[in-house]
Amino acid sequence: MDDALEQVILVDMDDREIGRADKLAAHRLGYLHRAVSICLVDGAGRMLLQRRAAVKYHSAGLWANACCSHPRPGEATDKAALRRLPEELGFSCALTHLATTHYRADVGAGLIEDEFVHLFLGRYEGEAKPDPAEVEEIAWVTHDHLVADMAERPQNYCYWFRHYVATFGERLFQPQA
Repeated sequence: MDDALEQVILVDMDDREIGRADKLAAHRLGYLHRAVSICLVDGAGRMLLQRRAAVKYHSAGLWANACCSHPRPGEATDKAALRRLPEELGFSCALTHLATTHYRADVGAGLIEDEFVHLFLGRYEGEAKPDPAEVEEIAWVTHDHLVADMAERPQNYCYWFRHYVATFGERLFQPQA
C-alpha cells in the first residue's frame, strides 16, 4: 500500500484511539499514533537487525530492530505484528508482547515520529528473505556487540531502536516465544 495513503491510528498517551490519519501526514505533523515493533533472537542469543532500504521515506540506510510497522484501523497490535513480519522479512514466528513504550523524535526530511509502540519479542532460527523495498541487509549480533557499536556509532541506528536498547536492555534478547 502507498505510504501516503495508508492510515494510522491516532492515540492519546493511554493508547486510547482518538482518530485516524494518513501515515505520511501523521509523520509530517507529528501526531501521536500507535505502532508495533519486533525484536527477534536466535538460539545463540543473537538479535536480528535490519538496515532499512535506501528507498524508505525516513531513516533510510539506518540499522533497526527486525521489523516495525503500524496497525491498520480496526487491526489488533498482535495481528499487525504477525502480518508485517512476513511482508518485510519473508517468514513468520511466534511473538510475545514485552511492553509498550513511547518516543518522539525528529527523523529528518521534515518528519516527526511520535509513537506509542507495542513491542514484541520472538525467537527465530531460519533464513530471512527480506523484501528489498523494505530491507537493504540483515545482520545477527550479540548484545555486547550491539551496545558497543551503538555507543560508538549511534548515527548508524534508528532513533527508536536506540530508545528500545536504552529502555529495555538485555530483556530484548530474552523472548519467551
